Amino acid sequence: MRRQSLGFAALMFAAGWVPAAGACTPGAPGATRRVTIGDTGRSMLLHVPAKVRGRAPLVFVLHGSTGDGAGILAQSGLEATSDRHGFVLAAPDAGIAADKGYVWNIPGVPTVTGKVPGPDDADDVAYLGKAIDWLAAQGCVDRRRVYATGLSGGGRMSSWLGCVAADRFAAIAPVVGLRAGNPSAADPRFPDPATCTPSRPMPVIAFAGGKDRTNPIEGGGAGYWQYPMRAAEARWADLNACRRPLAGRVLEGGVIERGYADCRSGAGIVARITPDAGHVWTADNDAMWRFFAQHRR
Repeated sequence: MRRQSLGFAALMFAAGWVPAAGACTPGAPGATRRVTIGDTGRSMLLHVPAKVRGRAPLVFVLHGSTGDGAGILAQSGLEATSDRHGFVLAAPDAGIAADKGYVWNIPGVPTVTGKVPGPDDADDVAYLGKAIDWLAAQGCVDRRRVYATGLSGGGRMSSWLGCVAADRFAAIAPVVGLRAGNPSAADPRFPDPATCTPSRPMPVIAFAGGKDRTNPIEGGGAGYWQYPMRAAEARWADLNACRRPLAGRVLEGGVIERGYADCRSGAGIVARITPDAGHVWTADNDAMWRFFAQHRR
C-alpha cells in the first residue's frame, strides 16, 4: 500500500480529496498514512479502507519488540484484511526507544533490553487510549468496536491492554504473545492474578507456533514469559467465568484449536496453535476478524 506522511490539515485536502460528510478525515480512503495523534507528540500509521463511510471498527496492530509500525503492517498483511472487511487499521510505534526500533511499556516485567520500564518511560496504555479518543473525535471510529492484536512483544502488549484497559477494548488477539498478567514472583510457572484484573470480561483469540523458542508455548524463556500458554488461557477463562472447556480439534492445515465456552457476557477464549510454526505471524487474519466482529464493548 502507498504510504505518505502528512499533517492533519494536509490530509484533508491532499491531491484534491475532500472528505464526504461523516468520512474519516485523518486518512484518505484506500491509503495508509502517518498521522499525528492530537497533542501527544506521537504519530502512527493509519489505514482507512476505501469502503469506509462514517464510524468504523478500529483494530490496533502492535509490532514486536525492537520493531515498528511499518514493519508489522508488512509482516501481518492486515491492510488487505482491513480492505476486505472495512475496519480502520492503526499501527503505532511503541513508546520506549531501543537500539533498534521500539519496545512496549508493560509495567513490572523487563523488556527485551533487560530493563524494567520506569516512571519516566512513555505510558503506552494512556497513548493508545488518547488515540482512540482522537480518532473518535475525527469521526473515524466506533468506540464500542475497538480491538487489539500484536506480534510477540506486541502480543504481550495486547494482552496487557486486555488486563488494564478492558473499558476501551472489545476483544484482543495476541499472536505468539498471549499473557494473563505478569509471571508470579512466588512461582513464575503461573500468572500473578493481582497483575491482571480487567473491569469486564475480555474475549480472547490467541495464535501461537508450536516450535516457538522465543516465547515457547510450554513456558520458560525470558523473564517476561515464564508460564505456559495454557496457564494464560486458563486464567482468562477464570476471569471470564467460563464454564466449559472445549474439546481440542484440528483445523485445515493442521492447526490445533482449543478454548473455553459458556463464558460471562459471551467472552469466549480461543487458542490456535500451528504445530510446525516458530516465532512468526501465525494468525489467520480473516478468522481473527470474524472473532472481533462478534464482540463490542
